[in-house]
Amino acid sequence: MTHSAADSATPDAEASVVGRRTGVPAGRKPRIGRTTLTFIVLIVGLLIMTVVSASLGQLIIPFDQVIGSVLNKIGIHWLEGPTRAFGNEALWNVRFPRIVMAIVVGAALGVAGAVMQGVFGNPLAEPGTVGVSSGAAVGASASILMGWNFLGAFTTPFLAFVCGLATTMSVYLLARRGGRTEIVTLILTGVAVNAIAGALISFFTFAAPTNARDQIVFWQMGSFNGSRWQQVALVAPMCLIGIIAVQFMARRLDLLSLGEKPARHLGVNVERLRFGSMLAVALLVSSAVAFAGIISFVGLVVPHLLRMILGPEHRTLLPASALGGALLLTIADFAARTTIRFADLPIGMLTSLVGGPFFFWLLRRSRAKSGGWA
Repeated sequence: MTHSAADSATPDAEASVVGRRTGVPAGRKPRIGRTTLTFIVLIVGLLIMTVVSASLGQLIIPFDQVIGSVLNKIGIHWLEGPTRAFGNEALWNVRFPRIVMAIVVGAALGVAGAVMQGVFGNPLAEPGTVGVSSGAAVGASASILMGWNFLGAFTTPFLAFVCGLATTMSVYLLARRGGRTEIVTLILTGVAVNAIAGALISFFTFAAPTNARDQIVFWQMGSFNGSRWQQVALVAPMCLIGIIAVQFMARRLDLLSLGEKPARHLGVNVERLRFGSMLAVALLVSSAVAFAGIISFVGLVVPHLLRMILGPEHRTLLPASALGGALLLTIADFAARTTIRFADLPIGMLTSLVGGPFFFWLLRRSRAKSGGWA
């Protein structure tokens, strides 16, 4: 009776073959990959920060009661809910809407930053480059100054959203010539439009009465204070649409990173991709800032750090940036609520305090790597 080579192979030989196929040495268990580990850390960190943020504040609710309240809502009664008076009301009417808004806005800004860096091929790019934030601020400032109220409490967010979208599309159209846009032209056009928007905001702030002036200044600082489920229900679907849309662009963004000419040779319609990317970024950022105000540096810091860890592949970078942005803003919002007792710090100020030094370090790193400015 004869035996085949496969039948006579020893266990050690089989392990060696498996090792060659998987890249893992024979006899050693596969390690968790860097990408998997990064996603685990981000997801676990976000879950922990959600519970911590919901638990701590002026009214302290124990961690197990926070989890019990959530489980009770879905019909699982393993843990007891809040025992203190108005504990459930504080969680579901104040803290959870605010936390969810921070998660949604952070995810939108993180993904928008990753897309901008991919489209511009520059780690210093961020959503503000194309004027979406400053355009939204113009709309919000005009609404506050004029006292417009045709949509009730949603008038200012609506105008911020519309003006943010319109400003981004204006930058794209102004930079377009002969059916094409160039990166340098887009950046310079964005600088010019940002300058005009800044002048308009300054004029509105100067012309506004004291109460309106305070509202304009506070809106530009960014805050999740007063977030409600109604607002989350408006912002979350638009952000989700934008995130899903850019995920379908991931492969083409990878090809674009090779350069415009190679991407065209590989079948990428660069102009269509650039327009679609900017439209998605405008949708994401306009939705995010409509209720929260301007929150800086999230779209710069988060995607760049994750790009250093995970590499440039957008299929993993985009969802990681969503989780990273959500985690960063959840931490920032928790700090804004609890750093000073009985005070709610502007969240845009906190992100700028972190992002400013990081941006300076990034500039120094880029200069050292390139050996000087071109």
